[in-house]
Amino acid sequence: MLLCFALLINAGNGEQCTPACIIPVCKTVGGGSMFFDVQFCEEALGSDGRSADAGMDYRAYAIIAADLLAANATSTAAKIDGLLRNGDEATRGALRSCQVAYGGILQRQGSCKAAIRDKRDAEAISSLERSASAANECENGFAKTNKSPVTEEDKNTFKLAKLAVALING
Repeated sequence: MLLCFALLINAGNGEQCTPACIIPVCKTVGGGSMFFDVQFCEEALGSDGRSADAGMDYRAYAIIAADLLAANATSTAAKIDGLLRNGDEATRGALRSCQVAYGGILQRQGSCKAAIRDKRDAEAISSLERSASAANECENGFAKTNKSPVTEEDKNTFKLAKLAVALING
């Protein structure tokens, strides 16, 4: 507990924070996960300064993961829009499908975060699972071309959604 307090003091400067409290949380939810590993969990949650105040509150971490998912989806949607303006014809159809998929992810995020906060777990998990599936569908749309320009973004979207689900279930 003293270590968490010491890390809280240092977290106020806006730098990446990995409080000691994140480690056991991430080991619990990521240790046996087939969707993400402990390191991804630590890096994701540690990138948000609010983690310094979350202690062992899995629901607070789930809200953080949902916010990270929304931020990732927002930047991915912007990247997709740019690629559609300047991209090649071979990927245009898949990018249009991704644009719809990420639009759906973004549309669900407000109600998903409220569902997490209000402990409507089934609703939140359903929304997060749909987001994870949408990221996979986006990536699968490039199977014919073998050159997805959003592979990393799709992987992170999928992992963040699965992380939030694991934290809700934690």
